[in-house]
Amino acid sequence: MKGSMIITYKILCQKDTNKEITIEALLNNEKVAKAIKSEFGKGLRNLVLSSDEKAAVLTLATEKELYQFEVSKNDFADILDLAEDDAKTRKLLKKECDRVEIVDIETSHT
Repeated sequence: MKGSMIITYKILCQKDTNKEITIEALLNNEKVAKAIKSEFGKGLRNLVLSSDEKAAVLTLATEKELYQFEVSKNDFADILDLAEDDAKTRKLLKKECDRVEIVDIETSHT
């Protein structure tokens, strides 16, 4: 195959988080409800929080930097190993950040 691929990856750490929180769970949390009421209903009494879309989801995730490198299309089967090698070469892998996740693969024709 002719052409190349641009591989985008990120480094994963043991303490990374990716949680989904529903609006319903937020509104049922006393600390969150109190903070919302004091911020947006200051000085008002008998406030009730509600939402039409209780299943709406907020995501709490660790923000990650993305890294890229270019390889031949012939190397498709080895892209994970190549991404790990690229991360090692750039000294991105550390004690608790020792995994690589492929985020995107772009192909181009030459």
